[in-house]
Amino acid sequence: MIFGIGTDVCDLRRIAATLERRGDRFAEKVLGPTELKVFQHRRAKVEARGLAYLGTRFSAKEAFSKAIGVGLHMPMTWRACEILNRPSGQPYLQLHGELAEWFDARQLRAQVTLSDESDYAVSFVVVETDTP
Repeated sequence: MIFGIGTDVCDLRRIAATLERRGDRFAEKVLGPTELKVFQHRRAKVEARGLAYLGTRFSAKEAFSKAIGVGLHMPMTWRACEILNRPSGQPYLQLHGELAEWFDARQLRAQVTLSDESDYAVSFVVVETDTP
């Protein structure tokens, strides 16, 4: 049974402008510890790859917050929700702390997909439950 669905489109030019204005503090606010390492690694190789990574994660977290129906309010925080990749490249959600406890208590599971193209990133999240 579907608990919630969320989608988000992110303009990567806005992300770039925010990074320029606020520096790495923006990435450090949005990304969890594992994501931050990946972002720094990709950005060091090619700036655009780092930007796309940050934009897709920003978008996916927005979509996830919509799917669970709480927006960006507790227990949902930027850093408590990480979007990581399996070795195959498939994205998945890794939740931490109060958000993980909240999610598990409701016996929820989530699927996430994301993509980027030139100036935009898009994500889609489906949260499911076995209980009505």
